[in-house]
Amino acid sequence: MSLITDICGMHILLIGATAREIQPAADHMLSHAGRRTGPEISVLVTGVGLVPTTVALMQQLFVHRPDMVIQAGIAGSFRDKMLGEVVVVKEDALSDVGVFEEGVFRSVFDLGLAAENVFPYCNGYLVNPYSRLLSLPALKQVRGVSVHTITTDPGIIRRYRQTEGAVVESMEGAALHYVCLVEKIPFLQFRAISNRVGERDKSKWDIQAATLGLNQTLITFFNQLTVNHANRDWI
Repeated sequence: MSLITDICGMHILLIGATAREIQPAADHMLSHAGRRTGPEISVLVTGVGLVPTTVALMQQLFVHRPDMVIQAGIAGSFRDKMLGEVVVVKEDALSDVGVFEEGVFRSVFDLGLAAENVFPYCNGYLVNPYSRLLSLPALKQVRGVSVHTITTDPGIIRRYRQTEGAVVESMEGAALHYVCLVEKIPFLQFRAISNRVGERDKSKWDIQAATLGLNQTLITFFNQLTVNHANRDWI
């Protein structure tokens, strides 16, 4: 893949579904933007969901094409004991696009409406190919699923967790992966775990801790990029 050669003069676009998920990190990054050793920063609140994210991101790319896109937000996890943990999503999928027939879900690949190994797909997933960039935050790299409706059905949860091996669920991640793969823009998706998928008792959620951890991670990552701007072989 192409290299980002120098953070000086580099343009980073930070996006989130809602302002509250990324506001502290956005404020920090914007306050340091434009300095001699720092990148240019833009912040975009896309709205919740795959379609709003796709439209907002594409509109932004037409106005000012960035060198890197960072998406950040909270997410549910299919695993126990991850509450508050921050991860990066290596591969994501449009996991609820298809049809249920006789109680069995059939994807667009199963239906022959798309090919699971034709770009931008790889085995049916939208895989981030920028391995060196993925490794920079030194976080667990996981598989995600993106959905139009938050998952609560136990059978669907089992399918995502056991059959697809998903770790996190969001409503925007696959849109980032799809757009950036097609546009050939390096990208990262950060997710902080606020709840277990299927848990509807909000007293067992911890959005505050997830948001705090997410923003601390984003600020640390941004500072890491700025300090190590002389490293020319990131991606």
